[in-house]
Amino acid sequence: MKTPRGLQPLLDDGIIDAVMHRLQSGKEAEIFVVRRGDTLCCAKVYKDVQRRGFHRLAEYQEGRRGRGGRDARAMKRRSKRGSEVQESQWKNAEVSALYRLAEAGVRVPEPMGVFDGVLLMERIVDADGVTAPQLGQVEMTPEQARQWHRQLIGEIVRMLCAGLIHGDLSEYNVLVDSNGPVIIDLPQAVDAAGNNNAFRMLARDVNNLRSTCGRFAPELLETRYAHEIWSLYEAGELTPEASLTGRFELSEHDADVDAVLDDIEEARLEAEARQRGREDAERED
Repeated sequence: MKTPRGLQPLLDDGIIDAVMHRLQSGKEAEIFVVRRGDTLCCAKVYKDVQRRGFHRLAEYQEGRRGRGGRDARAMKRRSKRGSEVQESQWKNAEVSALYRLAEAGVRVPEPMGVFDGVLLMERIVDADGVTAPQLGQVEMTPEQARQWHRQLIGEIVRMLCAGLIHGDLSEYNVLVDSNGPVIIDLPQAVDAAGNNNAFRMLARDVNNLRSTCGRFAPELLETRYAHEIWSLYEAGELTPEASLTGRFELSEHDADVDAVLDDIEEARLEAEARQRGREDAERED
């Protein structure tokens, strides 16, 4: 295949030896399978901000620490330098999150470093050595749905204990290998303590997975893990070993109709962006 422009510097510098094929084109990046010596891994080439389909970037980046007051002022003014700083933060956030979450025991692809703005990471495969499918592509038995939902709730808890919320977790951002779910796509990871929208994003992540697994194990649709997890987190009592029930009594103050409507609209826009990405990929192929 023709070498993508973003990967040519890695070939020139001997960081990778060959580009095998494109694996995926998403709203913020393209993923390629590349070869390093005898190992196949994934290279994530981020799209320019003008081509990126991710909505509400500022909302996700709230609470992230910049390199200094000058950077913060530049981003606030939306100057050229501010755009460059914001872009750099976006690209560096994923590799930082991957290292942080791997250390916390979360199942994520092993990061191999960032080179010329391209993230190299482990290729997740199934038992046959083929690229692992997305959670939404797998037909689950009720027991598998319960088991994987339980594992994913545990991963969300471990992430939160490490101070992070995925922020865009769904059936499209979970791969299933021979040992179960692996969480991917983390450039929008949210700082749980510093972002005013943290609970909303946690709840959306939890509820997305509830909806997916609930198609195969309907009793999961009645669970309320998001509020239970957040209440323990706010009380300083959340640990990776926390015993969760999925039950929580909501008060009148918990209802936020505007937030729900905002989330529905954002989900619609992101679904349209994913569809456009698939159509663009088919035309390019």
